[in-house]
This record gives sequence, C-alpha cells and structure tokens, in this order.
Amino acid sequence: MNAGASGEPIDNELLELSREECLELLARCRFGRLAVCTGEGAPVVRPVNYVFDGPSQSVVFRTAPGSKLHALVSSAKATFEIDDARPQQRTGWSVIIVGVTEEVISPSEIRRLQSIGVDPWGPGEKAHWVRIRAWTVSGRRITPAHGE
Repeated sequence: MNAGASGEPIDNELLELSREECLELLARCRFGRLAVCTGEGAPVVRPVNYVFDGPSQSVVFRTAPGSKLHALVSSAKATFEIDDARPQQRTGWSVIIVGVTEEVISPSEIRRLQSIGVDPWGPGEKAHWVRIRAWTVSGRRITPAHGE
C-alpha cells in the first residue's frame, strides 16, 4: 500500500490493457514519444505529434530531414509510447507499440493521410511523412484497487 500526498494510504492495482483498449488510446491522443536507434549508443527519444491511422494500424507523423528521419529509415523499426499520469492519485496508463517504420512517399497515400489531420507543433517545414506499423501493442493501467 502506498501513501498519497495527504499521507492517506492508496491501494492501487496494475492492469494489462487489451489491444483494443490500446488502439483506442492511440486514436484519442496526439502527442507521444518516439524511440529509435541511431546506430551509436543508446536509443534516442524524441517527442512527436502524431495521429493513429486505423486502416493501416499505424502511428503517422511528419518530420524534417535530419538524424531522426535518417535513423527511422535506416533501422526500419522503432518504439512509440504514449501515457497519462495522475501523480496525486498515483494512477495512470501507458501504451507502447513496436513496429516497422517507413517513409510514406506515395502521392495518393500522402493525400489520404493529409485528410486525417497530422499537425506538427514544431517550426519549419515537415515535408517527410513517416509511419510506424504496429507489430506489437501493449499497455498497462494503474487504478485504485477494487474500483475505489
């Protein structure tokens, strides 16, 4: 049993999320963290704005040329994570996908993806479209025990 900010005990439990729950959370959110190996040392983690594309079961985002794009195309795989935490309640959830990465270059596919609203926050032109097709999807949720 843990103690909350007020010192009162908090009894939480850890639950595995189904694939369907994970995909619903991916579809609801627009901000996540991309982890990719650059070939040297530990993976690099970068924040990205994304959308979840249901038909291709993939996370889609836009990026500028540079080391992130090069690493994604070179390694052809990445990990992507989204989460939500409630520190006062000591509750939250996270979803992780591991999958194949590819740069989207088909004009018809880019037109389709433009219609689903990928809107980068960062400055500069983000002319390259990237998708991570979900090989594995997993998620966990920490909730109050016994539905408290």
